[in-house]
Amino acid sequence: MSPLSIFDIFSIGVGPSSSHTLGPWRAALHFAETLQNRDVNSIKIQLFGSLSKTGRGHATDKAVLLGLLGYDPLTIDTSKIEEILAKLEQEEQLSINGSTFKFSPSEDLIFEEYEHVKHPNTVKFTARIASGLHQEEDYMSVGGGFIELGTTKDDKDVRVFPYPVNHAEDLVQHTKNGILPISDIVDQNELAHKTAEEIQQELDDIVEVMLESIYQGCTTTGVLPGGLNVQRRANKIIENLTGKSTFANKEELFETIKSLPQDFVTINKAVSCFAIAVNEQNAAMSRVVTSPTNGAAGVIPAAMLYFMLFCNYKGKEDLKRFLFTAGEIGCLFKKNATISAAVGGCQAEIGVSSSMAAAALTELKGGSALQCLMAAE
Repeated sequence: MSPLSIFDIFSIGVGPSSSHTLGPWRAALHFAETLQNRDVNSIKIQLFGSLSKTGRGHATDKAVLLGLLGYDPLTIDTSKIEEILAKLEQEEQLSINGSTFKFSPSEDLIFEEYEHVKHPNTVKFTARIASGLHQEEDYMSVGGGFIELGTTKDDKDVRVFPYPVNHAEDLVQHTKNGILPISDIVDQNELAHKTAEEIQQELDDIVEVMLESIYQGCTTTGVLPGGLNVQRRANKIIENLTGKSTFANKEELFETIKSLPQDFVTINKAVSCFAIAVNEQNAAMSRVVTSPTNGAAGVIPAAMLYFMLFCNYKGKEDLKRFLFTAGEIGCLFKKNATISAAVGGCQAEIGVSSSMAAAALTELKGGSALQCLMAAE
């Protein structure tokens, strides 16, 4: 099993799907990198299986085009996506590493009907080089934004952790029969490859995107893209809870919610609204954090904000422990089963995220590693 960092499970990207949007996007970026110093004359993209059947609804076509254009899902201005794609559609020219050639999205991006592929989420890129040669590569989007090339995983490096974890039993042993916190083990593993400052910065970035996606989702109205005329709901729920529909910033929103009566029904509505808000942002091709996927991205932020607003929250150290423990549980599922709904059904996403959140909340509530694993199970 390839060693996984919790930052593999929590990655910042663009919705609506980690397997149908983020994975193909990363595949396109990778393929474009392989064309460096090549004089490209044309490119053809073929989408197979689930990527073909639901690709338009999941913006798979938009994702691969943005990847070939060199845009990174981590940094792209998501408000400019439609403008960028409209320009490509109008000009019908694609530039990759200095090569500019004719490219028609309607003709050169093909939603294939047959399904004889290794994985239900497969995209194939074929480039014709000026010398007459062809360069092609099949990518499988295996969930959570992870991609595989043929039988080789797209691992950026080979990591060795002081406390390797492939199964829950490993966590029990590393934590002295389940007594020590899971987050302590994760911390030591992450420190083997990054400085404490680098780790904290990445955690800060993840938390900021999570909280911002809740805020934006709670304060945005209208119809979600995709053609199904789905109305956003989070803003209306917040208005019903607080009597307000607009807030100057996320701090005002969160303080307003924190001041509400802390009975079960009110808290449950608020936390559910947090998750809906993230899901609606995800559906609108906004920036979210895979946790462990885009489709299930609302659970971890909602559970995290629940603890921040309604529990004995002490600061950044709590968020670190929360994300470390949740991330490690996500890694166990990724290594031993699947986090791809195309392979394992919806519970591979929403079930895993719920398991991750249960373990993380248990640690913050004082639970041992063994109790965290019981909660996750």
